[in-house]
Amino acid sequence: MQVLKPRKKVIIVGGGPAGMMAAIELCKTHDVHLFEKEKTLGRKFLVAGKGGFNLTNSTTNNKFTNKYTPESFLKEILLNFNCADTQTWFKNLDIPTYIGSSGRVFPEKGIKPIAVLNALKSKILTQNGKLYFEHEFMSFEKNKITFLHKEKEIIQHFDICIFALGGASWSITGSNGNWTNAFEKNNIQSLPFEASNCGLVIDHLVENLNDYIGEPLKNISITSNNKTVKGEAVISNYGLEGNAIYPIAALVRAQLKTNKNTSIQIDFKPFNTEEELLDKIKTKLFPKNYSYTFKLSKVQLALIKAYTDKETYLNPILFAKSIKNLIIPIDKLRPIEEAISTTGGIDIKELNSDLSLKKIPNIYIAGEMFDWDTITGGYLLQGCFSTAFHVSQNIKKL
Repeated sequence: MQVLKPRKKVIIVGGGPAGMMAAIELCKTHDVHLFEKEKTLGRKFLVAGKGGFNLTNSTTNNKFTNKYTPESFLKEILLNFNCADTQTWFKNLDIPTYIGSSGRVFPEKGIKPIAVLNALKSKILTQNGKLYFEHEFMSFEKNKITFLHKEKEIIQHFDICIFALGGASWSITGSNGNWTNAFEKNNIQSLPFEASNCGLVIDHLVENLNDYIGEPLKNISITSNNKTVKGEAVISNYGLEGNAIYPIAALVRAQLKTNKNTSIQIDFKPFNTEEELLDKIKTKLFPKNYSYTFKLSKVQLALIKAYTDKETYLNPILFAKSIKNLIIPIDKLRPIEEAISTTGGIDIKELNSDLSLKKIPNIYIAGEMFDWDTITGGYLLQGCFSTAFHVSQNIKKL
């Protein structure tokens, strides 16, 4: 008669995307207990869904992995559970997806974020996973962990633990980065959190463009450190934000650390060459005709006027050149609290290739907790799913 081995007890700390995926994968083979600080799962998941609920992206191969840093550490993890795998995984949860015109992947129309969250939660419970809410993580050792629940300390023992506590942005959802203190007590080194995928602060912009706050700059491209992103930016009360801004925030952050004179370059006509713009100057051209001649909006004209000197603005040739390369000085990034994501957290030097801690190898890390970065557009969630899947598959091999 074959004697079945007892199922190993796995504690997962954090009920975000990474924690939920790990729970679903491991419930099949392990005794899974998922602990969440809030009253429900996936609060950040739901907040992200308000802006367009893209679960992943349709990009493949190197064009997919090179969106992440450090690519060398993450490449195998990402390719072993890629964007197509995520779509299949959700299809198996009865959440079919479709690819939008931008390449982003969304749940099929009519499926709201709460429905996706409920599908994840239901899968955990139907596989006999156990959920615990309002349990705040306090401390841990090799085989035990302490939570605070209704002002009482609760100690749980485990065979394996997965931490999926997130980064440090959007603290209203419970993601505040305070967990680093407990890790440092265990001699696990972490790097300071920094804002990523965030707006850019331009100290004097509002003085010149106060009447244009909220106005979009459409069909532009923005360049920083030789990287160019096409899209849209919006004038805000602090500077610039938008889908053409967020992807270059990491480059601006790096420049700000080494160069006080950090700037970006805006091309208001990325689909026209400079020569084509200069050809529009057939006769003597006055500034009052710039808008019509070059097809510029009022906010574009105001921004160019604010960041060129009088001689440049009044000279049609120099003005045309500015349309293609307007230099805007950047003072700093918006604070972590407003950022879509963060870098920093556990130093990857502390991790084995299976994402277990080198110093405590029965403890694993998934999601935004360790130091990696990527852009918006589904890549952040995909990173969480890929790392969680990687962790779960390695645990199954034990």
